[in-house]
Amino acid sequence: MKNMTFKSLPTRKLPKTDREQAVLLGLIELYLKTGKPIGSQTLQENGFESLSTATIRNYFAKMDNEGYLEQPHTSGGRVPTSKAFRFYADQVRNQGFLEGSQEEALEAIFKKESREVATMIHQTAEVLSEEAQCAVFVSTPRFDQDFIQDVRLIRLDAGKLLSVLITDFGLIRTETIYLDQPVDEPFLRSAEEYFLWRLNKGVKPFFSNEGEAKLAQRIYNEVMVRHVVGYANFPSEDILRTGLSKLLAYHEFNDAAALARSLSLLEDESLMIDILRECCKKGELSSWIGDELCPRVPPQSECAVIAIPYRINQTVAGSIALLGPMRLPYRNIFGLLQAFSEQLSRKLTDSLYKFKITFRQPQSGGEKQLRQDHILLEKKSR
Repeated sequence: MKNMTFKSLPTRKLPKTDREQAVLLGLIELYLKTGKPIGSQTLQENGFESLSTATIRNYFAKMDNEGYLEQPHTSGGRVPTSKAFRFYADQVRNQGFLEGSQEEALEAIFKKESREVATMIHQTAEVLSEEAQCAVFVSTPRFDQDFIQDVRLIRLDAGKLLSVLITDFGLIRTETIYLDQPVDEPFLRSAEEYFLWRLNKGVKPFFSNEGEAKLAQRIYNEVMVRHVVGYANFPSEDILRTGLSKLLAYHEFNDAAALARSLSLLEDESLMIDILRECCKKGELSSWIGDELCPRVPPQSECAVIAIPYRINQTVAGSIALLGPMRLPYRNIFGLLQAFSEQLSRKLTDSLYKFKITFRQPQSGGEKQLRQDHILLEKKSR
């Protein structure tokens, strides 16, 4: 975790209840910085010199009873609970900030211009993951005017192959195709040429016999029908996820069981979609800490999700979420997500206007008004 500078709230001349709150916030910020249990002496030496250690211990005991603190070891210091982190996150929600290096990283990645909007979202999510040191997942709408650019056919075994479609926007879509006869590599290369010819991107290939030509046509028809159906009918948002390995840097996830509990959220796409949709519905920065994520994750998972929507032409188009431990630098994470959302919203809006791209949200039952020019694959003469 990056070194963060925290400024504890002053304790002089504060009413007792405010002093208690200042002690709690000060303990949380010191714990965020060190990751170690905080004792009364340590807290006193870090901004609370006006309070005696006995007074601080009394505050600790009261906060223990109220569920804000816990003591891992009888003679050791205290650590915040999920309830304490929730209180802290609510207090600092409007105090987000960016480090200089983070601002530079976002400016650099959003300077690039490209029609490949899907690739752009993926690349910027990678940068966000690196800067936040968290796993990232993003929901995206379906972008129109995205035509097939290239195709790869890969033999998996004698009766099965994998088709890989690469689109203008940088999306990669795969389908497994089952065959009733074995094929060799020369046939697959010719079949790829057949795809490109049908897509008006090459010349008609030569097949050694009519049977191979018919097989290539059958493979093409199967792949394209699946592509069209998947393109036109999508009941759920497309989900992008990256940065899972970042979680290994936190001691909270050193235990395999703890890591598995937290990653269950990333492994079940329906749970991810549920959180991202809820964020879109709220239309603002949202957070789920510890047991607030139940039943999406098992109890005591000690993880947190911070999410924020992004917009295209002032319309909410999707959400970006960070997954990490409860011990997150919330002020910085809030500031980073807010800046990322603003820049992604602006970049997508500009790109869709410049390249004349439209987008659609998922609809149950499929899209009923998909225009032909949005998914034109080949000339009718073919």
